[in-house]
Amino acid sequence: MKGEIGGCDLVALSDDETPLVVIGELKLSFNLELVLQAVDRAGAGDEVWLAARASARGKGRESDSRFRNLCRRLGFGMLAVSPEGEVSIVVAPDAPMPRKDPRRRSRLVAEHRRRLGDPAVGGGSRVPIMTAYRQQALACAAAMVAGPMRPRDLRAAAPDAGKILLDNVYGWFVRAERGVYALTPAGHEALARWPQPAPSAD
Repeated sequence: MKGEIGGCDLVALSDDETPLVVIGELKLSFNLELVLQAVDRAGAGDEVWLAARASARGKGRESDSRFRNLCRRLGFGMLAVSPEGEVSIVVAPDAPMPRKDPRRRSRLVAEHRRRLGDPAVGGGSRVPIMTAYRQQALACAAAMVAGPMRPRDLRAAAPDAGKILLDNVYGWFVRAERGVYALTPAGHEALARWPQPAPSAD
């Protein structure tokens, strides 16, 4: 192993006739710059390792599953160096790829299929996301502007109307009488913020 070879912090070669080229990039902490350096070196080597000092409280990037999974997807190894100089393998270059999450995938597919159009504006952290649930709640609210209604009368516009009115997540609805719901001032405010098309006449 030798240091500072061709811009790489460390380079090691196997004894084979066609040597295995192992590259190491070092930093005081695991960060994006270290990953970018490794990406730049990857074309010249067979293995790339990222090495950095382990955080004192164990809350550094070496403990972040997202950072470890990034290294797995890129095929990089991770080495954590303790204050005493002990080196431990966090991720090996041949570590298996992160497993897919079928439940999370199914939730994404279901939400995508239920949502009408693409009403969510990306990049705004303070703007409520227009989910399929919110779309149905707004459809219920728009239909109830004319007066209180029963959940069964709203199912054509909102298949989950019964649950939406019962749960009343946004505070837009109030029970006027048994099985009949009316719109609250908060519901009217929501319609002013997100105007809905007028319900079509039967």
